Amino acid sequence: MAITVNLYYKGANGNAKKFMGETEKSGTAAAIRAEKGNLRYDYFFPANDPETVLLIDSWENQEAIDVHHASPMMDTQLNFDKNTTYT
Repeated sequence: MAITVNLYYKGANGNAKKFMGETEKSGTAAAIRAEKGNLRYDYFFPANDPETVLLIDSWENQEAIDVHHASPMMDTQLNFDKNTTYT
């Protein structure tokens, strides 16, 4: 069964959008999309909140998520979001 995670990245002074931009520009987002079991990895911007980015991240199953979370990709991504929080 597919699992979808919705993450809200919040920042100030455009940091959430900068995080998304760095993830895309660096190729990290493309690499995540290419990971085995990834079904969706897309960013959205709430119309009424310029300091928030929504990430919709879908995986085939829990095993695919666990492999992703254990990968070096997570360290790369964590380096991008030092100025944001997520829920």
